[in-house]
Amino acid sequence: MIALGCDHGGYALMQSVKKHLDELGLEYKDFGTYSTDSCDYPVYAKAAANAVASGECEKGILICGTGIGISIAANKVKGIRAALCSDCFSAEMTRRHNDANMLAMGARVLGEGLALKIVDIFLTTEFDGGRHARRVDMIED
Repeated sequence: MIALGCDHGGYALMQSVKKHLDELGLEYKDFGTYSTDSCDYPVYAKAAANAVASGECEKGILICGTGIGISIAANKVKGIRAALCSDCFSAEMTRRHNDANMLAMGARVLGEGLALKIVDIFLTTEFDGGRHARRVDMIED
């Protein structure tokens, strides 16, 4: 299960992500927002992040205008490693080396095509473990 969260700035791109996940047959839980009405991104970031931290959801995807604020808010939740990604290489490496459990993106930064490629890479790339596991453990301490 994938936790989803966005603010008004990320709403339209999140609709594209949801359609894409539906096409892939992947289950998700949408923590909002549910419109383009102005709202506060920390509310949705924390709701989705809490679902990932608790184990209710395995991974999460967050979207706001830039991806910055929503990733900062999610990273306040213990156990969350939210990575802001604007390119495919970063999406791959944050999974392989950082075991990131949440992806953050900026709807005003990325086009839909690239965003969906980043989602695919994030969701299918495995953690390398090894020396990287030691480093992730250091983050969690």
